[in-house]
Amino acid sequence: MLHVTPRIRIPAQELKETFVHAPGPGGQNVNKVATAVQLRFDIAGSPSLPEAVRTRLLRLAGKRVNRSGEIVIEARRHRTRERNRHDAVARLVALIRQAALQPRARIPTRPTAAAKRRRLQEKKRRAGLKRLRGSVSGGDE
Repeated sequence: MLHVTPRIRIPAQELKETFVHAPGPGGQNVNKVATAVQLRFDIAGSPSLPEAVRTRLLRLAGKRVNRSGEIVIEARRHRTRERNRHDAVARLVALIRQAALQPRARIPTRPTAAAKRRRLQEKKRRAGLKRLRGSVSGGDE
């Protein structure tokens, strides 16, 4: 059981791990041991996630979600399977926790009179500078 938040718990059966060969340094075992982890979690079919969290997670995950609605997290930073497995799970938990946070509603505001005045003054100053860059009317030519 993976405890994400006090309300969200994911059973281990919903996570699928596969081990693949990792590129990069590995010493003597580089071509013998598959240490990189591909962690798959079916967002679309998981009964553990509330609907609001599911939609935010799909948007947050971006390119890591495949066509069938699975999020695929690859972890290959470390040389051992166990550390890569913990890394992948930690990244999944962080992503789900981020999706579990409900964004605050934006309260539309109007600019103050002083802010409008400053904006117009700055526009006039910039226009004056640009006007000075105009063509030079000379007497020699």
